[in-house]
Amino acid sequence: MPLSTPAEAPPRASSTAPATPSAAANAASTTSDFSYTLPDFVCFAHLHWDFVWQRPQHLLSRFAQQGRVFYVEEPFFHHDQTAPDFAHFEVKERQNGVKVLVAHLPVGFSEEQNDEMQAKLLTQYFSENSINKYVFWYYTPMALSKSRHLQPVLTVYDCMDELAAFKFAPPKLRELEQELFKKADLVYTGGQSLYEAKSLQHADAHSFPSSIDKDHFGQARQNLPEPKDQAGIAHPRVGFFGVVDERLDIELLGQLAEAHSEWQFVIIGPVVKIDAALLPRFSNIHYLGGKEYKELPAYLCGWDVATLLFADNESTKFISPTKTPEYLAAGKPVVSTPIRDVVRPYGDLNLVQIASTADEFGKAIAKALVQKDDADWRKRTDEYLATISWDLTWQRMVELMQDKLKHKQ
Repeated sequence: MPLSTPAEAPPRASSTAPATPSAAANAASTTSDFSYTLPDFVCFAHLHWDFVWQRPQHLLSRFAQQGRVFYVEEPFFHHDQTAPDFAHFEVKERQNGVKVLVAHLPVGFSEEQNDEMQAKLLTQYFSENSINKYVFWYYTPMALSKSRHLQPVLTVYDCMDELAAFKFAPPKLRELEQELFKKADLVYTGGQSLYEAKSLQHADAHSFPSSIDKDHFGQARQNLPEPKDQAGIAHPRVGFFGVVDERLDIELLGQLAEAHSEWQFVIIGPVVKIDAALLPRFSNIHYLGGKEYKELPAYLCGWDVATLLFADNESTKFISPTKTPEYLAAGKPVVSTPIRDVVRPYGDLNLVQIASTADEFGKAIAKALVQKDDADWRKRTDEYLATISWDLTWQRMVELMQDKLKHKQ
């Protein structure tokens, strides 16, 4: 079955932060003064472009400002089709001209045959669209099965998560990742912890932690109109947005809600890969479902404290939550469980409070409720946020790629 990750839901599901034209427009305005020359970009991803606006969309919408970008998703299977000649590509144009390619396949064939059908579709599409000199950009090693026959001038593995640790990860993922390490010219990682693990397996690995669109989330510092489904919730509000899956510590959430009936817990995001019936149900927990990227600042504006309610398990060992700087850019005090890439640097800099148990978390929330009035904390937070952005991340990635191409010629 297709790989399912914490940032993914079934095809075409609603999400916490779907791709939006406004986000791409912002990328366009902030990257127009940085130009470069690279071949066509072909990205292989396990994440649907239209699901969550996150690292792939932030980066690839910027690459698309300077050239052609093709984003190859996992295939869609039609259970009413069994003929192999049914196989075809659906091509959708998205932000900044990104072409999203979705293979539509019949059912009843082996995994190897499905890979062969996709490989043929790619070869044909490359020929028809004069894709002759290109960079391969992988988010999932599983895509090697349909792409290893092609010859990119540069291969980049942007390893944003430890996919093998996620629920429903295919057994052969680790084996294919080792093959990808051998093919990759560059390996980028989504955080420092992941870098420390992957740099032992590749000589040219680079850490690119989660970054921030400060202008977008900075809107939450203004008085934005209250969303209707949040307007009736009392204060203080303790919020979380993100995909609700095996990473969320639902036991901790339930303990906090039961111990602090005076606080209202607002949970935004789709439920993925876990049974919604297992979620804690208290009158002061409000599950508002997935929201669009453009809506998030309005919800954040109405929160008093933002949280990273992550469990301590294999799926969270190497995560670098993008929402950490997003919460801070919104001006919200943050309390997190001890995720390594949150402790370093945010906890070490005393920008985010770190708490392990429900009792510690409750005390930290109580402290955070008054932290927004701490001028020193706000000043230090903004000074740190000024050092990171998706533009800076993207530009540094481009420089490394250009240098690698220069030395390969």
